[in-house]
Amino acid sequence: MKRMLIWTSVVLAAALAVMLGGLLLIDEVAPAATGMPGYALPVQSADTAIDRDLAPLLAAHPGETGAIFLADGLDAFAARAITALNAGRSLDLQYFIWRDDMAGRLLARKAYDAAQRGVRVRILLDDMNASGLDPYLLAMDAHPNIELRLYNPLRNRKSGWRALELVRRAMTMTHRMHNKAWIADGRVAIIGGRNIGEQYFSADSEMNFRDLDLLLLGPAVSQASLIFDDYWNSSAAIPVGTLGSRGPEAVRTLLEGVYRDAGSAGAMRYLARVADSHLMSALHDRALQPHWSPSIQVVADPPLKLSGDNHAQWLVARLAPMISGAGSEVMVISPYFVPGEDGTTLLAAVGSRGAQVSVVTNSLAANDVSAVHSGYAVYRKRLLQLGVHLYELRGEAQAHAQAAPAYFGKRASLHTKAFVLDGTRGFVGSFNIDPRSKNLNTEMGVLFDDPDMGRALRTEFLRLATPDLSYQLSCSRNGELRWRDGTRQPAVMLEQEPDAGPWRRALARVAGWLPIESQL
Repeated sequence: MKRMLIWTSVVLAAALAVMLGGLLLIDEVAPAATGMPGYALPVQSADTAIDRDLAPLLAAHPGETGAIFLADGLDAFAARAITALNAGRSLDLQYFIWRDDMAGRLLARKAYDAAQRGVRVRILLDDMNASGLDPYLLAMDAHPNIELRLYNPLRNRKSGWRALELVRRAMTMTHRMHNKAWIADGRVAIIGGRNIGEQYFSADSEMNFRDLDLLLLGPAVSQASLIFDDYWNSSAAIPVGTLGSRGPEAVRTLLEGVYRDAGSAGAMRYLARVADSHLMSALHDRALQPHWSPSIQVVADPPLKLSGDNHAQWLVARLAPMISGAGSEVMVISPYFVPGEDGTTLLAAVGSRGAQVSVVTNSLAANDVSAVHSGYAVYRKRLLQLGVHLYELRGEAQAHAQAAPAYFGKRASLHTKAFVLDGTRGFVGSFNIDPRSKNLNTEMGVLFDDPDMGRALRTEFLRLATPDLSYQLSCSRNGELRWRDGTRQPAVMLEQEPDAGPWRRALARVAGWLPIESQL
């Protein structure tokens, strides 16, 4: 009893200290003033290499947007690197995560080199994943042609004070910018699920994400630019220069390190793989063939997504009616799939009208966030009983899978966020089917209504759902979950979370007891 009282006193004292620290820092946590308004530069007919290359294509497809699916990580890296290399006017880059690893440094160097050529570079990053990157962000921002802003940043940049500020601003810090956009010269946009880092570009030797972007050319790119400007000029986008500074010598030293690492032997080996990618080969042979359609839109949440807003402007208010209106087929790809009561009801209603509803998501072994898996696990049995087909990506692709060598490292994790309805209408972007994407994060993506694009996305779903890459779930007669391993002959029904050890299964089970679904 005495020990319990001591521990209770310690916990209460710590909580009081944190609260007082937060109150003392009240002036420190107030958001900094926003920067000067900035807007996308007007496109010109033949001002840059990108303008000139696209002119004949755009003239041949008036009013249409060209689209290329980027399912392969090497292609996705190549698309960003090529557009940065050829940009002559502007680069507008917006990301949730930009990792300080080989891929991140290579693309940072591409952006810096563009600025050296006179290209205006604007970079907007969410601050939650920028911890420890301040020296590099400030070094980039010091260039006269680069401006870098952070979305909803912590004012205190040192770890101890950051923790106090997180407590003080707990209700507002949970709102994050999850958008991903790479826009070059206002002519080319890459929109989808990928952040910037090795795991997103098939560069990590241990684990790679299965992801998807769309490369867009034409009218829809202007929509992406308008969205970027809305975020850039919002009160949540704070110039990184207001949060600290670096002297010229420190900036020079940091940038020399980035350039040195970007030219390392490992980077050269990776760039050789990129040079052999499908996209680079198609460019070299002048065989790149975008699909052109008048029915492509870039859409996003408002920059400030607060509970008191008009929810009709939120992305979920646009996506949910699309899914509920499906007639024959719904195919959802969502790495973090926590449908909630409303999502479960929606999918059940669609299925009750005769549509086949199918979902590919991560297995426990493949999910990089175990707590999210626990939120999903609550709904599995009910979804199956309602007729929803569930597939869970394996943590490791089978060696004989034809798709495995191109897309996976030693471990795999699904990161694609997309759906296709009735084979024609669809979405590719950053939006997960979970409470965080619906209510807390800002999200962005591409809507389309086009049978060829629908067919391509449907093919991607079916590839992910193959036995080599996923388990299919079912319920036994007594209501217990089963995972069908179709790679064995005959197929084997597994009775517990596959490829996950007892410790990981126990952690996921405990996480499922916590009242945290709204934050998943």
